[in-house]
Amino acid sequence: MAENAENAGNTAHAKGKADPESTGGGTSTLRATVRTLAETLWFPAFFFTGFLVCYLLPFHNPVPHHVEVAVAGPSAAQLEQALEHKSPGAFDIHQVADARAAQDAVTDREATAAYVPDAEHPKLYVAKADGYSLESVLQKTFTGVAQQSGGRLQVHEAAPTAPGDGMGTGLFYLVLACTIPSYVSVMMLLRATTLGRRKKVVTLVSIGVVESVVAFLVARSMEVVPNEPLAIPLIFLMTQAVALTSYGLVPFCKQFFPGVAMGLFVLLSMPSSGGAIPVQMVPGFFRALHPIMPMGNLIEALRGLFYFDGKDVWQHTLVICAWVLAGVALIALGAWKERRAARKEARAEETAAAAELSAEPPVEDPSFELPRPSAVAPHSRRAGLHEPDLTGRVTDEHGRPLPGVAITVTGTHGRELVRAITDQHGEYAAAGLPDQFVNVIASSPDRLAAVARLQIRDGHPIRHDFRLAPRPVPV
Repeated sequence: MAENAENAGNTAHAKGKADPESTGGGTSTLRATVRTLAETLWFPAFFFTGFLVCYLLPFHNPVPHHVEVAVAGPSAAQLEQALEHKSPGAFDIHQVADARAAQDAVTDREATAAYVPDAEHPKLYVAKADGYSLESVLQKTFTGVAQQSGGRLQVHEAAPTAPGDGMGTGLFYLVLACTIPSYVSVMMLLRATTLGRRKKVVTLVSIGVVESVVAFLVARSMEVVPNEPLAIPLIFLMTQAVALTSYGLVPFCKQFFPGVAMGLFVLLSMPSSGGAIPVQMVPGFFRALHPIMPMGNLIEALRGLFYFDGKDVWQHTLVICAWVLAGVALIALGAWKERRAARKEARAEETAAAAELSAEPPVEDPSFELPRPSAVAPHSRRAGLHEPDLTGRVTDEHGRPLPGVAITVTGTHGRELVRAITDQHGEYAAAGLPDQFVNVIASSPDRLAAVARLQIRDGHPIRHDFRLAPRPVPV
């Protein structure tokens, strides 16, 4: 009994010692959990916040800001004072000579609307192509102006939209249909580890060709846009502005790429595009972005092409081309950065430098899990599985397959990247390896180990076979 009591005391003492460690372990686990959740959920949190700020803010109560209105005759100054008193900052009035000049100001895109005062039949020239909601605000405002002078307002449509675009928002949805897929295509191609940079760029260009042609033909069949085929190359340029710039940002933004690209081409581009809500009715920050972002420039270029006799089309096209060139420059800079890192790695290996200069790690996309070094089943080609970067077969001295052999892949300075085991056919495979030189070691308890030094390159799968000799029998 005394012995049992002593054992019980020792057990209690041992538990007492273990409690602080358990508490510390629980704290470490909690920290690891919080860190994992933060790394995993930052993107939806960013997206949620971005939509609240970038969509709810400009769209919840759109009001006119500095809408250019041409007014015929000498009453322009008096009308400007009256409108400024009623709606400060809403309208910018400038005087033109007569009714003809007022109408020309709208069709030449020098003014958003034009007003011709008259005691009985004042006229308002508007352009539905600039957006139905803006047209409604203008009609409401100048109906009140006409009633104060005792007249009845006559509204004239200076730039009507296509028959299938009654709300004047068709261009926005046409452009939107080509913007988001261009960005998503880049995210999906990041998973295609067997495709090199050149093939990915060619793929993005090909996708842009298909998108622009199909989008225009579908919109034309619905009578959302007029029959102007010149719109196809304009749409194509915009798809490349988004796709190539997004792809070029990958090596610089790394795991933050989804947030940067989505922020540029969704959260900022759409509210500032002037497609859903006219740019004259959103806050100043988004009005300032309108001349810069590719989506807004494409919408303005298409409006000029379809409804304003080509006015300012080339000006907006040049902005889109600047985005395309920026994307090409980023891709070239990323390629140079990768080659520079490879040269440094090779020099470091040759001189046996102590500092590890590892190749650029794969981008982490919280929406889509990108490849990590891992062993995969040989000859697996099912959808959703990564293609292997390294494959091979291990045989004995007679060429017979050796199952159960350990294949260890290490970095240039000994850090283990992945470990695989050969199958019944003596074959092995590994995927998600970084672009760098690696050491591949084949080992088995009853065989002499073999080592190979290989260079892994994105889009260039490599195969290496081993032949293991038996260990000599000790004498």
